[in-house]
Amino acid sequence: MSRWSPRVTVATVIPRDDRFLLVEEDRGGPASQFNQPAGHLEPGERLIEAARRETREETAWDVAITAYLGLYIFTAADGLVFHSHGFIARPRAAHETPLDDGILGAHWLRPEEIESLAQEGRLRSPLVLTRIRDYRAGRRFPLSVIHEG
Repeated sequence: MSRWSPRVTVATVIPRDDRFLLVEEDRGGPASQFNQPAGHLEPGERLIEAARRETREETAWDVAITAYLGLYIFTAADGLVFHSHGFIARPRAAHETPLDDGILGAHWLRPEEIESLAQEGRLRSPLVLTRIRDYRAGRRFPLSVIHEG
């Protein structure tokens, strides 16, 4: 009997001056899609390391992870289940490095712009808006809630 295992991912909410850093992705459809810097946990990698790495690879920003936003569980249309660990980060420095393949750019967007993208169906996942709403509502957990041996 095979054992079920969800996909473990990280996503980072990065606020600055009432804007949020999102990545614009070419997903092969008629319009680009927007997402938080996010991706899969690599073998042997810690969650916080993964959040910083994915942010750097997708936005060219170095960030300081400051809080845990929560665990978000999402079932995709194809039945795959994702356990997405949400983080909050403070931007530290932008670098002139190439972005991951498929990333068209990184943008600082106001909440109302993100809401408009959601209305247009251009957010990669409903979790993008959920995480931003949770952040704006003051949801935060100390990083010490994560125990990695």
